[in-house]
Amino acid sequence: MKVFEQWESEIRGYCRVYPTVFKSASNARQVDESGRSYIDFFAGAGVLNFGHNNPFMKKALIDFIEADGVAHSLDTYTTAKRDFIEAFANSVLKPRNMNYKMQFMGPTGTNAVETALKLARKVTGRRTIIAFNHGFHGMTLGSLACTANQYFRNAAGVPLEYVRHEPFGCEKPCIGCQLGCGLESLEQLRAQFSDSSSGLEPPAAFLVEPIQAEGGINVASREWLHAVQKLAHDLGALLIFDDIQAGCGRTGQYFSFDGMDLEPDIITLAKGIGGFGTPLAMNLVKPEHDQHWQPGEHTGTFRGQGFSFVAGKVALSYFNDDALMNDVKLKGAKMQQHLEDLTERFGQGRFQVRGKGMLQGLDIADGALAKNIVNLCFERGLLLSACGTGGKVIKMIPPLTIPEADLLEGLTIFSGVLADALEAL
Repeated sequence: MKVFEQWESEIRGYCRVYPTVFKSASNARQVDESGRSYIDFFAGAGVLNFGHNNPFMKKALIDFIEADGVAHSLDTYTTAKRDFIEAFANSVLKPRNMNYKMQFMGPTGTNAVETALKLARKVTGRRTIIAFNHGFHGMTLGSLACTANQYFRNAAGVPLEYVRHEPFGCEKPCIGCQLGCGLESLEQLRAQFSDSSSGLEPPAAFLVEPIQAEGGINVASREWLHAVQKLAHDLGALLIFDDIQAGCGRTGQYFSFDGMDLEPDIITLAKGIGGFGTPLAMNLVKPEHDQHWQPGEHTGTFRGQGFSFVAGKVALSYFNDDALMNDVKLKGAKMQQHLEDLTERFGQGRFQVRGKGMLQGLDIADGALAKNIVNLCFERGLLLSACGTGGKVIKMIPPLTIPEADLLEGLTIFSGVLADALEAL
């Protein structure tokens, strides 16, 4: 690791959590240079929904490369892009009777959010965005302004303006939360916008994660999401759903808000949409809003990712039937029950389990303890991470394709580490 320490920037972060050099990976396991195998409950921060080196995607990519497929295309037409667009429409949009334009931009989630913010402001002629406490939307200045985490915001070096943060409407209020009820705050916000002397200008958009992942695995209630949608529409603002980490099948359905009768104006997607781990970001935009764009008005050098279109098309094949999503629901239920059992055994009212599908978190109310648990898990061959305010929530996001034996082994490792860490206090 000396080469990295000598030459790579101090900005590196995850390598400090996992201090080894990985050499290979397959499905839900990574292997380091010494040959040690680790069970992966981190999955590239939610990118690897379909596992490391998914064999179906790997074959498709090899065939694509050997056929001299177009790897980089800007926004020119290619067969790979056409195949992906058709597959997405047939597998995701048409079964839900959804009518959206697909916009490709830069390759990451923050690019998707930046693009959505720009379009919302263009459509409405307004500037302010309503975002929510604990939200995470990216590291570039527009998305960072919408991100709530002070540690990330402090690195900006300039004012992060034109964003107002409001309380998030959790399905299960976090232990010790002092922010009040999301529904109550929305009504207060509505009253302020209705008061011509409040000093508030109507916003361009409401930006919300139906499930906050980095913010602490906070699941929004259906009632609150509908209230946000109504307020946005009443104010003439756009509703933007950031489903970058919680989407693409993570919760046991393609979108984290499936089945809630919601109709956002823009949906931002990235991470798992590229399938193989190659970068891809895409916004779903209602046609009446998309028509506000002029050709080339928003661009990105890497918005024509041939490898990601090829692998992403294979990923979409998992949604042509219910097999994988039913499996995700079963595995998610096992994860949740395992954490609930640990909470009952060790929590003494301090712990809380939150999540949906295979996006699960254990809030242990102590950032230092959570960090110690993550470190001990690494030492015993399990990769996971901490999130939320002060890093007090342990997040579990294994590949959706993880073998059940690996899932159970990982949960067993975690149980042993939690018991030992608590005993050492």
